[in-house]
Amino acid sequence: MTVMARGWESKSVEAQQAEATEKSGSKRPRLTAEAAALERDRETLRLSRQRVLQQLDVTQNPRHRRMLQQELAHLNEQLACHQKAD
Repeated sequence: MTVMARGWESKSVEAQQAEATEKSGSKRPRLTAEAAALERDRETLRLSRQRVLQQLDVTQNPRHRRMLQQELAHLNEQLACHQKAD
């Protein structure tokens, strides 16, 4: 087992964090509060849709499947409305 000086490892982590900050800052323009809220809503809808799809893959109860399919249709409608808002 190789022993490494503590400072070297923390400097490496610090450099990686600085690099990640530089990369993320240069790719995205600053969003207004309204645009950021809209983006958060979209992401929440996408994640909810993903969760419902995963549950549909494993559920066998017909009533539960029907409920999940209705929820999926509702999420798809909401996502479509958010796309039009662009």
